[in-house]
Amino acid sequence: MTATRQKLIDGALAAIREHGIAGVSARSIAAAAGVNQALVFYHFGTVDDLLAAACRSETAARVETYRDKLAGVRTLRELLDVGRTLHEQEKSQGNVAILAQLLAGAQTDPRLAAPTAAALQLWTAEIELVLRRLLADSPIGTLADPAGLAGAVSAAFIGLELFEGVDEGGAGRAFAALDQLAVLAEVVDDLGPVARRALRARLRRTGS
Repeated sequence: MTATRQKLIDGALAAIREHGIAGVSARSIAAAAGVNQALVFYHFGTVDDLLAAACRSETAARVETYRDKLAGVRTLRELLDVGRTLHEQEKSQGNVAILAQLLAGAQTDPRLAAPTAAALQLWTAEIELVLRRLLADSPIGTLADPAGLAGAVSAAFIGLELFEGVDEGGAGRAFAALDQLAVLAEVVDDLGPVARRALRARLRRTGS
């Protein structure tokens, strides 16, 4: 990527933080990037295409930052701990605000919907890899759909990030509830072989 394109991507992210998606324009992006606004159209064609590129680029960079930590997760509790750390860092860096604005813009602009969904899928794919590994030998894995569960986990964390802005206490209680579920999963995994077989049989009957 050229230096100018990277400046424009960084400028787009800065403009979203400062002005919100409704206030983003070629002029506001160029001002944040410190370049002529004509370069927005020269390098990306449209403002929406620049926003889409910024969404993909920033998300890919954030996922790469956490890839090793996610690969080292050995329990659902550890996955939750990584999620908490991710949540705090993304919030402090203003990335939660960017995500909220992109999601809001995607509701009415189909040109933003597809790249925003693709960016979120990058997170979901990483989480799915972890869940497949963690649930492979667990009785819960008998019925769990790792892909669907990864989507639910991603959606839950996105929702909690946005929810915290209006109800910090409620978001804290939701995190605590997730922690309790992780403990429950650990208890299930610690069951003896007889109890594990009985649980698997019960889960199969429930899912049939």
